Amino acid sequence: MSEVAFELREARRTLPAAIEPDARAQAADIPPNVLVHLTEFAARHGIASDGWFAGLGITRPQINEPSLRVSYRQARTVISRALRGLRYPALGLLIGRNETIGSFGLLGLAMMTSRNFGEAMNVGIENHKVCGSLLDVDLAVVDAQHVAVQTWPRFGEIELLPFLCEELFASCLAIARELVGPKITPVRMEFTYPAPSYAAEYITTFQCDVRFGAQHNRIVVDANWLAHPLPGYNPLTSRQALALCHQQLRGTTSADEIVGSVERLLRSRLRDHPRLTEVAHTLHLSERSLRRRLAESGRIFREIHDRVRAERALELLRAGQMSVAEIGIELGFSDPREFRRAFKRWTGMPPQLARRSLP
Repeated sequence: MSEVAFELREARRTLPAAIEPDARAQAADIPPNVLVHLTEFAARHGIASDGWFAGLGITRPQINEPSLRVSYRQARTVISRALRGLRYPALGLLIGRNETIGSFGLLGLAMMTSRNFGEAMNVGIENHKVCGSLLDVDLAVVDAQHVAVQTWPRFGEIELLPFLCEELFASCLAIARELVGPKITPVRMEFTYPAPSYAAEYITTFQCDVRFGAQHNRIVVDANWLAHPLPGYNPLTSRQALALCHQQLRGTTSADEIVGSVERLLRSRLRDHPRLTEVAHTLHLSERSLRRRLAESGRIFREIHDRVRAERALELLRAGQMSVAEIGIELGFSDPREFRRAFKRWTGMPPQLARRSLP
């Protein structure tokens, strides 16, 4: 075996563990909605799914209990097993495009009774964790004519990113059409990962320009849709449903929420290399208060910043469309050598080797 081949084999073996696991991935605070969709899909096709839950401390019947919450680690394991067991290449698209506003429960009711489509989008994004989302979601202004629902892997997930994006965006479009009618079509879809073998299914599902190897995972829509009124508008029902959603969210809130807030802000500003003082100001906290709250979660700002940059670097390296120097600039490094040194410190390997090692 050549030295290069040996290095690649060792890199592939160690890369998933290059970034230390996040302890939050073991917190049981996620509604099992996606797991329910998967098991129901399996049942419709005569495939047993009980084995997907082996060794996880939960059973298939339990995921239908309203009070059950699972950890990201448990959900990830079940989804990985489901993908191997079902062997449907476009599984995320198949599941997502068959979801309805009813699949979102109370959140779906809050969205359906919102004043307009823009308000419904904000309600859905601000409360997306109520529906068991395994990705972090935000609303981004692309330009004067376009907005986007944009998403990031919550814990640097790479292997499951295609499935998670497919399910999320296909369901977003299905629900958008349920709210405002079948005429709404995305301007374009963008995905950071390479085009899969079934890329034609993306065109069938989204009926728009689909770009792989992009800098973001997002669905871009015409901003004019935001003002579109919803026929089910009912301010009282909307407030009641939102109050119940907020109650559910409070049940999963912990000191780690501040970590999530810092991560989301850093992701949106990586190119600007934000400092602790700037992040604290944006979050309406003093620098001292932010340090204290992060310490309560056992974290420090630099470690969070490094993790977010490492996860974003791996995402862009896998996409394969940007040079190492360009990725460094995207992450706030003006000197490519400084980025290479930092990446090796984060992951234990240079970025060029990591790129060849990624699945």
